[in-house]
Amino acid sequence: MTGAESLLRTLVTNGVDTCFMNPGTSEMHFVAALDRVPGMRGVLCLFEGVCSGAADGYARVLGQPASTLLHLGPGLANGLANFHNARKARSPIVNIVGEHATQHLVVDAPLSADIATFAKTVSGYVRTATSADDIGQATAETILAAWGPPGVVASLIIPADYSWSQATVGGPVVVPKVRTMPEFGRLEKAAELVRKPGTAILLGGAASNRKALEAGARLAAATGVKIIVARNSGSQVGGRDSYDIPQVPYFPEGALPMFADVQNLILVEAERPVSFFAYPGIPSEMTAPGCVDFVLASRSEDGTAAMLALADGCPRVWLGDAESLTAPSDDAALTLEAVGRTVAALMPEGAIIADELVSSAGEVHAQLRHAAPFDFLPVTGGSIGQGLPVAVGAAIAAPHRKVISLEADGSAMYTLQALWTMVRENLDVTVVIMNNRRYKILEIEMRRTGANGFGPLANDMIDISRPDLDFVRLAEGMGVEASRARTAREFAEQFGDAMGRPGPRLIEACVA
Repeated sequence: MTGAESLLRTLVTNGVDTCFMNPGTSEMHFVAALDRVPGMRGVLCLFEGVCSGAADGYARVLGQPASTLLHLGPGLANGLANFHNARKARSPIVNIVGEHATQHLVVDAPLSADIATFAKTVSGYVRTATSADDIGQATAETILAAWGPPGVVASLIIPADYSWSQATVGGPVVVPKVRTMPEFGRLEKAAELVRKPGTAILLGGAASNRKALEAGARLAAATGVKIIVARNSGSQVGGRDSYDIPQVPYFPEGALPMFADVQNLILVEAERPVSFFAYPGIPSEMTAPGCVDFVLASRSEDGTAAMLALADGCPRVWLGDAESLTAPSDDAALTLEAVGRTVAALMPEGAIIADELVSSAGEVHAQLRHAAPFDFLPVTGGSIGQGLPVAVGAAIAAPHRKVISLEADGSAMYTLQALWTMVRENLDVTVVIMNNRRYKILEIEMRRTGANGFGPLANDMIDISRPDLDFVRLAEGMGVEASRARTAREFAEQFGDAMGRPGPRLIEACVA
């Protein structure tokens, strides 16, 4: 048994049976071992940022880790942006990075780098194997670290000579830790606070599921406490059967009024809300001065169980009848509202939405309240390029569910290679590209930051219409069936067709 075989066996034995990979020379023994060690699904990605984003999406859907296999320091560096998003989502990922053979490290070869330092920027755990016999134990400990709770990116660095050398021992089976119930005293304190005016509960982490939201709605009805959902929870729920609980707005002008009257903020797997960016004259913290935080459940504790216990005895709350929508069928120019209305009307129950709309989000998301029940994978860390890779991972994690990637045109170009993997793996993903031919969010931020740089040179840095991006041809070049919609009718027909049959599909929505 080689070290590479020990690595694979330990992964598979511990239920880590999917690996998103972009290997190089130092990882060839791992790749070769795929034919000797059954049980591992290798998913080839053409860019490391697709690997890291796909592992994030996989973890958000299943709550368990996939692995990634990357090539040396530069390969890891290419994946850092989406590992950053995974870190903010608390997604468990086993990140395996190949290293030069130990005898080669002393010569400072062209690809030599401080891999551990790269990894530390996004990882909650970093380890380097010390021998072929250490690989099994190191792999098991890395898996255990990835599980958390909360989940982390756990990175394991393996020198190539340890992969090709013989190993006499494999790795053990590990038992993941479970989320524990907060101590009773905190539940008692929270029960007092929810009955006081000016108290709010902020739900985050794994506590943004239907059970926790339902408990929150019961508490709100019984006590008047305000319930809010954090922005960066890795997986959220939506649709007609979801309680209409507000999420912290992206811009501080919307968030500040939400927390203006909050004197006591109960945190459930969440942190105090802050603005994405600093703006002149606007505070970074969204809560008012003097607001007191109370942690009911930390990120590693069971916030859902805490909410259920807190709401025990509160009567059930009627959801009400959210209006179902019909897709617009006129020949008017396509708008964001029409896109959202069509998606809400036609997507099937149980769909998964991988979101990276950025500036287009507000008008589209407003319509999704009327959709059939779905799971929602939002932007978490704000690093661009997550939408398409997260959709890849979600589709592999849940092959019997329709995955819809709502993507902006500029953001799509960061990790467009994900389309190739969708075709290669025959994934049931429908990609909708909102093509407004601008970095629209930067146009908004130009005003908000007070820069007011709307001269011709500044505008040229926001305009992405010279030349126009042809997403139909780009998609078709990677084997994805693609079409373009310019009117509400065209989009409804194309999206409806995509919902009616499996497989990868891309629709370029040319929005007015």
